[in-house]
Amino acid sequence: MELVSNCVRLKQRARIDKSGFEVSSLNRHRIFVVRWFSSLSPDIDRLACTVDLEQLPRGPRNLPSSAHSAIFLFLGILAEYVLPELAFLRSHAPSHVLSSLSLSCNCQEPLRPVPSTGYFRSYSTFRQIPVKRYMCFTSTAPFRHSKKSRFQMHQKLVQPYLIGTGVSRSIRGSLHLQLLCMSITCKDNVSRPKEKHKKAESLADLKEELDIDFHQISKEELCRRFGTHPNNGLTHAKAKEILLRDGLNTLTPPKVKPEWVKFCKNLFGGFSLLLWAGTFLSLMSYVMLAATSDKPDEENLYLGLVLAAVVIITGMFSYFQERKSSKIMESFKSMVPQFATVVREGEKVTLRAEELVRGDVVEIKSGDRVPADVRIIECQGLKVDNSSLTGESEPQSRSPECTNENPLETKNLAFFSTNCVEGLGKAIVISCGDNTVMGRIAGLASGLETGDSPIAKEIHKFIRLITALACCLGITFFVVAFILGYHWLDAVVFLIGVIVGNVPEGLLATVTVCLTLTAKRMASKNCLVKNLEAVETLGSTSVICSDKTGTLTQNRMTVSHMWYDNLLIEADTTEEQTGEHNLNASLGYKALIRCGTLCNRAEFKPGQENIPVLRRAVIGDASEAAVLKYMEIALGDVMSIRKKNKKVYELPFNSTNKYQVSIHETEDLSDLRHLLVMKGAPERILEKCSTIYINGQEQPLDADMKESFNDAYLELGGLGERVLGFCDLMLPQDKFPKGFKFDAEEPNFPLTNLRFVGLMSMIDPPRAAVPDAVSKCRSAGIQVIMVTGDHPITAKAIAKSVGIISEGNETVEDIAERLNVPISQVNPRDARAVVIHGSELKDLTIHHTEIVFARTSPQQKLMIVEGCQRIGHIVAVTGDGVNDSPALKKADIGKLFYQHLSFVKVVLQNQYFIKINTILNVWLCVAGVAMGISGSDVSKQAADMILLDDNFASIVTGVEEGRLIFDNLKKSIAYTLTSNIPEISPFLAFILIGIPLPLGSIAILCIDLGTDMVPAIALAYEDAETDIMKQPPRKPGTDGLVNSRLIGMAYGQIGIIQSVAGFFTYFVIMAEHGFMPMKLVGLRKYWDSESINDLIDSYGQEWTYHNRKDLEHTCSTAFFVTIVVVQWAGLIIFKTRRNSILDQGMRNWPLNFGLLFETALAAFLSYCPGMKKGFRMYPLKFVWWLPGIPFSLAIFFYDEGRRYYIRRHPGGWWDRETYY
Repeated sequence: MELVSNCVRLKQRARIDKSGFEVSSLNRHRIFVVRWFSSLSPDIDRLACTVDLEQLPRGPRNLPSSAHSAIFLFLGILAEYVLPELAFLRSHAPSHVLSSLSLSCNCQEPLRPVPSTGYFRSYSTFRQIPVKRYMCFTSTAPFRHSKKSRFQMHQKLVQPYLIGTGVSRSIRGSLHLQLLCMSITCKDNVSRPKEKHKKAESLADLKEELDIDFHQISKEELCRRFGTHPNNGLTHAKAKEILLRDGLNTLTPPKVKPEWVKFCKNLFGGFSLLLWAGTFLSLMSYVMLAATSDKPDEENLYLGLVLAAVVIITGMFSYFQERKSSKIMESFKSMVPQFATVVREGEKVTLRAEELVRGDVVEIKSGDRVPADVRIIECQGLKVDNSSLTGESEPQSRSPECTNENPLETKNLAFFSTNCVEGLGKAIVISCGDNTVMGRIAGLASGLETGDSPIAKEIHKFIRLITALACCLGITFFVVAFILGYHWLDAVVFLIGVIVGNVPEGLLATVTVCLTLTAKRMASKNCLVKNLEAVETLGSTSVICSDKTGTLTQNRMTVSHMWYDNLLIEADTTEEQTGEHNLNASLGYKALIRCGTLCNRAEFKPGQENIPVLRRAVIGDASEAAVLKYMEIALGDVMSIRKKNKKVYELPFNSTNKYQVSIHETEDLSDLRHLLVMKGAPERILEKCSTIYINGQEQPLDADMKESFNDAYLELGGLGERVLGFCDLMLPQDKFPKGFKFDAEEPNFPLTNLRFVGLMSMIDPPRAAVPDAVSKCRSAGIQVIMVTGDHPITAKAIAKSVGIISEGNETVEDIAERLNVPISQVNPRDARAVVIHGSELKDLTIHHTEIVFARTSPQQKLMIVEGCQRIGHIVAVTGDGVNDSPALKKADIGKLFYQHLSFVKVVLQNQYFIKINTILNVWLCVAGVAMGISGSDVSKQAADMILLDDNFASIVTGVEEGRLIFDNLKKSIAYTLTSNIPEISPFLAFILIGIPLPLGSIAILCIDLGTDMVPAIALAYEDAETDIMKQPPRKPGTDGLVNSRLIGMAYGQIGIIQSVAGFFTYFVIMAEHGFMPMKLVGLRKYWDSESINDLIDSYGQEWTYHNRKDLEHTCSTAFFVTIVVVQWAGLIIFKTRRNSILDQGMRNWPLNFGLLFETALAAFLSYCPGMKKGFRMYPLKFVWWLPGIPFSLAIFFYDEGRRYYIRRHPGGWWDRETYY
């Protein structure tokens, strides 16, 4: 059996930073593919061979013989077949690369087999070649084995296995080969490279611009490189071998985190660890008491069970929120074509697209999806829809000729998953699967780390703060209790109380429900939220990187200007076009719209008679569709007009002629002449004409008229509009009678001396609401940057029309035009606006206040997003195509638009309590916004928020809602934290001054999970304060969700007042029952002793243990009720941070309900039978509700005065220190 079945050259698709060998098993037998990778030069090919090792001797005992044999066999193949082609490496390779893998040789003589020496003597295939210099192989990483029998050498050596030196032989006296060093290390001796390093290197590779030359080399060189033939294609054997070597033409799915890992993170992350600790301590203390007492206090048991239930329920809740995992790769899979027509051994066969290999010759026709990245070698009128990749709405023509060095711009390449909309062609597959442009985008989108959103970071920061506080206080109380002589079980009770008192158990649910409610409210405003964090993130936005098509514009080509009778007329481009024209005013207008109606292949899809014209689906080119809709509005039934003017001949538009011709019979039955109409590129149409139609008269096309034409053409082109020229000619009846056979191959009719009738220009017009939305963004301190794949001229025109480039601000080109000087003479610093081509990004160092990016690739869009991140911006990214998915995935927000939705379902995923894992070094976040009516499945899955109407103005609405939810969350958290001080202070007094416990742990849970929950959620419904969109974007580093001012307000001011209120009620009830305040000090030791049944109060009365406990629980219930009463005022004052309550009003009915709800719940817990046993809640006299009311009023008036002073003295001490 032949040891070497083939040696092939595989073009390197990108830069490879590593060098070494890879041996892959083709099956469970001993047939291997050996590859050698080199980083010497980006021009070096990958080299591979297929070998059969069945007959080779076994290698060393502790090295798998298959890998051992394959490596050394490949060295021989490398020497014999490859090195002559790499002789130029010495002069091309960088020195730092040569130091890691040196392969230098100058082959002067033909190859010849020579016997090997040393260890290699038994391998007859090992060869030496004559070279003038030394050839050095240095392995660059450990040799490893995986489940798929893959062996690979990478960058570092861990333990050399074999060192062969002295393998040299003099050939013809002076020429020799020396194997200086070769090192192999088995898997058992090494550790794998860290996955994150590999992933970073992979992402760095994907972020590089596509660097190939398949579009530039000749067809013959391309076929030679892939070993194929343009007519016969590959052989079946060759295709099978390549398929085994390269794998299927599919996209590699991303790794998915196991569900059990997600569940554990939710169950034991964040506050859960503290609560689990409290659960463990509660149950442990109950068990210890049960072991030492006949009737242990069951309060700790109840507390432990309640805490466990809280943790489990919230953990499961958060897990199910996150369960809906990313579907980005599944979206890419849905775009993969199913079947393809392939030429194999000269015969056409239909194969599954996944079976295609590089070098296959495929045929593409209208309606097909391109099955791989291909090089066009033959075509006829081929056009592809690249909108999903580039954002260009116009179909792009393809041709066999290379038209641009950039592979994404050239016309002789078509890309995986794009649609062929017209014509047919033949092409050679150049890339498959992950190596395609689509595959690179998929890998980039699925591999990006999005980082935590601002709110996730804020919550993480808050968790760390509360955790640190709870631990410090808990440990302090525990130690102090020991010092004061408390039993260790009592000290554990203190520790549990501090933990429960500090942890806002209901915060998780409060924040989640607040975000969900806001998301539902945003859905009614055309914003569908997929990721709840995105709600707040959008409000933090400081930069919006907006797509052009469909977001800033209407996403439909529209006739915008017409030039006829030597007049430039502006058409109606509003979203509700009327099309009103006075048809009797100009014969020139009639002639122009007649040409536009007849010389047009577009037509409406059937069954749309009741749909408005602008919303009807059209079969045909986008420009022709624009003309068709304009004519339908202006003239009525276009199809009936075409029937009256029967088409007898047509010459379709092609890229060579750049014009379209059709010949019609006239609707005037008495006129038997034919009408020839032509449209196309204006300059080509003008060349065909000798006269021009002006004011109903045919005039010679002289120099003055040509100048007028050029002025109009240049003006329309400068507006970024696509311009078409129109002309006609009445063919003489004697030469072209009715029934004349017009020849399609050799035109037998005139194509010169025609009559020019005018110009029409089309553009995707801006939406009416966008300029106002951009103005709002500017007043809110948000910079709007356009990032589009369209032409720079078009991008600039739209940017000016919507205000992204504001009036008075000029680009360098504008200044040069105004001063009539070359662009090179203009100082770039004089320009405040700039339009940047994507290819200029890597060299960009200038700074402007108004920026437009045009002709950007997916990698460049991602580069723009990351650049904004690096300088600390929070960025919103909009997009609707596959090309936008990497930038959208990098974002933490996405919006998508759907039309005709009967209902909106809010999908909850990636919650803040799931994603809080790490804190980034800088505060930054990105919001991704996908546009839904035209948005691809990929961009929809990559985004976090969906705009239901494809309207940029909806983004501004989202920004306002995001700012509102941040304000309301801040208010809700402040309200929730305020009750922490009156919850903790009873334990502090219990330990330090020894009074009976004023508030039990279960009562604390009733506050956090009961009375405070609904009012805190109701704050999400609070209306925005008047200046919310006049404030600059918040700075995450300083304007946090929980800052020192909020802590000071909640804990240091309102919290202290509430604590005083609670103790006042406690002492009042104790005094009413005979225990004056001073009598209570130090009484705790006797109070809790079951052996004392005759404790004397201040009036000499005796109290048994059970009577004392009933009084204690009554006071605890009163303390609980007092906290509810003072939280009435807390809820009202936290409705606003600056405005007066009188201005803000009480129009928030959910909040009004929350006031009633917490009062009703407190009453229920106090008076409902059975509460004594389970919750230690006792009935209260009505008058015991009253002591807290004066403190509640004091809180209200104090905070109203504080806010009044802040409004009157902005920037003053009160503003700086208390405005949270």
